[in-house]
Amino acid sequence: MDAVSLTTLLTAAALAGWVDAVVGGGGLLLLPALLVAAPGMPVATALGTNKLAAIAGTSTAAVTYARRTKVDWVVAGPAAGLAVVTAGVGAALAGAVPAGAYRPVVLGVLVAVAVFVVARPRLGVVAVPHRRTRVRVGVAVGVAGVGIALYDGLVGPGTGTFLVMAFTVLVGADFVAGSAMAKVVNAGTNLGALVVFGATGHVWWMLGAAMAVCNIVGSVVGARMALRRGAGFVRVVLLVVVCALVAKLGYDQWRSVAGG
Repeated sequence: MDAVSLTTLLTAAALAGWVDAVVGGGGLLLLPALLVAAPGMPVATALGTNKLAAIAGTSTAAVTYARRTKVDWVVAGPAAGLAVVTAGVGAALAGAVPAGAYRPVVLGVLVAVAVFVVARPRLGVVAVPHRRTRVRVGVAVGVAGVGIALYDGLVGPGTGTFLVMAFTVLVGADFVAGSAMAKVVNAGTNLGALVVFGATGHVWWMLGAAMAVCNIVGSVVGARMALRRGAGFVRVVLLVVVCALVAKLGYDQWRSVAGG
């Protein structure tokens, strides 16, 4: 890898850390950058190396949020514990499920998320405590710790965004609190996937470590910015990230259909 490609990749890692810390979706930047910088890298290795960078960033962001805001550990704790196992299962299955099988579903969900957030301008701007019932807490733990975690192990990009939306819609968290919980769970999904990818030899450790340092820098800046600017800022970033994910997956789907 030449110096220009490495510099570009490390810059992408820092930007991905910022995006992940605010609202998730940093994989949208980092995975393509990794595959472009190292075109011979197998997809599973790209996913594993990305997880090494991502776990450093999400863990740092989780600590930053926990120090400055109250994390709902009743929801985030069990979900993170489940996520370690479930994401590991997803990572073990990575590559067994063709991209064409899940891409239309994820694309449809992202479009629905964008429409929902635009149609509900107050969603996530202020907390809605009465939504946090025992049943909704259980559903949130299951959705985050099983469903979204499995997706993260299999694919990854957009996981943080899905987590933020799950906690906002299901338990009435505002976007800042939702991001805080999402970072805790995302750290769990990254850990589970990383263990599996590492055990199967699908991690470039030196490159991943360099990316991790840059990801941490971006994560600290992003988490502090989200805490300082509040839920309205996170909402705007969420919409931008969702639209970018829709554009990327839509293009991939079109290219797959046109090529097939």
